[in-house]
Amino acid sequence: MMRETADSDLIREYKTSGNLELLAALYQRYMNLVYGVCLQYFDEEGSKDAVMQIFEDLIGKLKQHEVQNFKSWLHVLARNHCLMKIRAMKNKESMQVTIEDDSPLMENGELAHHDGEVTLEDNLQTMEKCLETLPEEQKRSVNLFYLKEKSYREVSVITGYDLNKVKSYIQNGKRNLKICMEQQHA
Repeated sequence: MMRETADSDLIREYKTSGNLELLAALYQRYMNLVYGVCLQYFDEEGSKDAVMQIFEDLIGKLKQHEVQNFKSWLHVLARNHCLMKIRAMKNKESMQVTIEDDSPLMENGELAHHDGEVTLEDNLQTMEKCLETLPEEQKRSVNLFYLKEKSYREVSVITGYDLNKVKSYIQNGKRNLKICMEQQHA
């Protein structure tokens, strides 16, 4: 029976009842998608762990958000989870000083990059810089939509911008971010 139930119906029922079986049935539909996203960032074991952690995050987050398209929203949630986990690991790694050979450590404790190699952390820092260059409306809309995981409607309510304007600001902001990042890495 749950197989034929629409995502939006399962979400509505879950939000009112809190029944985890409903959420599990919904998540089961897209677990392969989530696992695929996680595999882009982690090995098999790390991906399996992330899939479980994302489900745990979903228990609370789904109640907080108005979700129009669950599959797309879940994809963004999974990607953000992986990026934040990698960022946390990178921060932890740069705080720990490990000696693998007899070479002297750099004073700032950062590991050297291979020439020409762009790391995820570099991309995140570039994105943050580029985000600051966007017009205010685009910056606010992109930040709320992608980083704070708000829906178009929620962004519209928070900012006071018209819903169609929000969609436009997000689309243009995303395009401008991409252009800026490409210029930074050129």
